[in-house]
Amino acid sequence: MDQLHREERIDYITQQLHIIQSKQVFSFSIDAVLLARFTYVPITRGSIIDLCSGNGVIPLVLSTRSSVPITGIEIQPTLVDMANRSVHLNQLEHQIRIIQADVREKSLKNMTGQADLVTCNPPYFATPGEKEWNENPYLAAARHERNGTLEEIVEAASHLVKPRGKVAMVLRPERMMELLELFRRYRIEPKQMKLIYPKEGKDANILLLEGTKNGKPRLRCLPPLTVYDSNGNYTEEFQKYYDGK
Repeated sequence: MDQLHREERIDYITQQLHIIQSKQVFSFSIDAVLLARFTYVPITRGSIIDLCSGNGVIPLVLSTRSSVPITGIEIQPTLVDMANRSVHLNQLEHQIRIIQADVREKSLKNMTGQADLVTCNPPYFATPGEKEWNENPYLAAARHERNGTLEEIVEAASHLVKPRGKVAMVLRPERMMELLELFRRYRIEPKQMKLIYPKEGKDANILLLEGTKNGKPRLRCLPPLTVYDSNGNYTEEFQKYYDGK
């Protein structure tokens, strides 16, 4: 296929969506799909911005729930190229565009206050140690805050979202308090959260959080979701949630 570069492959996200991936860069995980299923979306009016878009999985999944324009922002040109080719592969150029930009840059000022929803699957870990800095740069950037801290990403989301608009992020539960504090610092009031558990009896390993810009205090803790059953298969509840049913 002429859309594929060396060492690239086409994977399924869902039965309707395909995505271009490579073993050289970070592949999408269930976290990103769960965020796209969890969050509120504007259906026919408004716009969506996805920060730290990687290879574009969140905009692709959001397109199955909404018809509004979606802009993905990604700093790494290789991933921007992969994401845009995935958009073309799914024939979604009319709705999705992926641009190369740094969320910390002032060049995004022309998008200030435009989005009805801002989503982000940020790096889960803070500044890496020497070992992590020396690994594959694409993997390191996906896992660690090499291209912006969590605070800088939340600040960017706050600038880009409209008053009363939504901001939704996925992170590790151990950083829950940090994320809640940052949301409030940048006037995003936490409104709903959901914890994902890998198996029954295991600690939660995914946190989904959504807030409203300039919203009033009222946080709902939604029912938890368990990914695998005792046999290592997806639970029926998880499969339905992942598929958007």
